[in-house]
Amino acid sequence: MKLSCCWIYAISKYGYPPTFDDTVLALKDMKKLGFKYVELEGVGRENMTEVHTRRKELKAVCDDLGLKVVNFCPILPDIVHPDRTVRDSAMDLFKLGVEVAHDFDAMTVQTDSFVPPLKFKGDAPYKDMVNYGIQFSVEVDPEFSWQRQWDALVDAFGRCSDIAAEAGLKFCLEPRVGEQIANTDALLRLIDACGRPNFGAVLDTAHLHAQKEILPLSVEKLGKRIFYLHVADNDGMKNDHWAVGRGTVDWKGVFSALGKHGFDGAVAIDVGRVPDIEAQVLESVDKLERLCAELGLPLEK
Repeated sequence: MKLSCCWIYAISKYGYPPTFDDTVLALKDMKKLGFKYVELEGVGRENMTEVHTRRKELKAVCDDLGLKVVNFCPILPDIVHPDRTVRDSAMDLFKLGVEVAHDFDAMTVQTDSFVPPLKFKGDAPYKDMVNYGIQFSVEVDPEFSWQRQWDALVDAFGRCSDIAAEAGLKFCLEPRVGEQIANTDALLRLIDACGRPNFGAVLDTAHLHAQKEILPLSVEKLGKRIFYLHVADNDGMKNDHWAVGRGTVDWKGVFSALGKHGFDGAVAIDVGRVPDIEAQVLESVDKLERLCAELGLPLEK
């Protein structure tokens, strides 16, 4: 397993999305924290296009710093729009993201299932950036059809998987609180519906713990379909992203189950939106190194 730093670190420090210059600063910060492996994002049309256009510059920065990008995330909500024409436009941007992932020789390309097209009254999930612990109120829309939306998800992520496969990449999806695919079983259903062997999971401990999942059971259910790991802790009441060990996640159970299934991907520290982020990131590194040593699991820093 490879110990990596999630892009939420950059978002927490520099905003959403970070400018190109701040992206470079974030990469330098990750290097100072001792990371060799990192992830990158492209958010929306403007930012995704800039990251793609300037990918050689970013690659040169990473090479100079001795950093390796293991995962790239094109964050494009329109990719699951119920209108096929809108999805097609977003899919063109996703192809740019796959080119970035390929050029960085990443292991995976990742995205989310995004907020369902419902009428939210007041707060909506991820309205600004990464918002935790907010309550939702929905106005029931007579025109909304879950079957139509499900068909859009199956179409979108089947196509994403195929585009990634053509570039020799694994494609993975992260269940998140408040999104259309929010738990392990929903993701398994989607994987089965898409029927692509290179389509798998980002196991996000913080989001799934906030969903009241039994995390070792999530690992057992997903098994070899776990392509990437996001690790952060919380108290199971809301989807905070604290340092490993500060909440109630069953870390020994999670990593014992991962070891059982031979997980050998990246373990990305997903601590964010905390006041002492560097301290909590380093605290997580220490906890994970100690835990993996105790369990006899390899962890490359």
